[in-house]
Amino acid sequence: MKAHEGDVLRFTSRAVGSPEHHATVLKVLGQNGEPPYRVRYEDGHETEIFPGPGCVIETRPAHDASFGQLHRDRR
Repeated sequence: MKAHEGDVLRFTSRAVGSPEHHATVLKVLGQNGEPPYRVRYEDGHETEIFPGPGCVIETRPAHDASFGQLHRDRR
């Protein structure tokens, strides 16, 4: 898994009916885009994580400054 600052991590739930949640990568702490990552969740909580198998990276297109705006607006 490789991410860049500004990418959005989408975590799917293992429990039926539980919503998925999102976190924005603030800083890549590993080498070459690998974990751990410093992230901010929709509620403003920040932490360092090693994403598990239920995580998908939504890579921010270099030309699209509005990517992830939906996630930022939820706060």
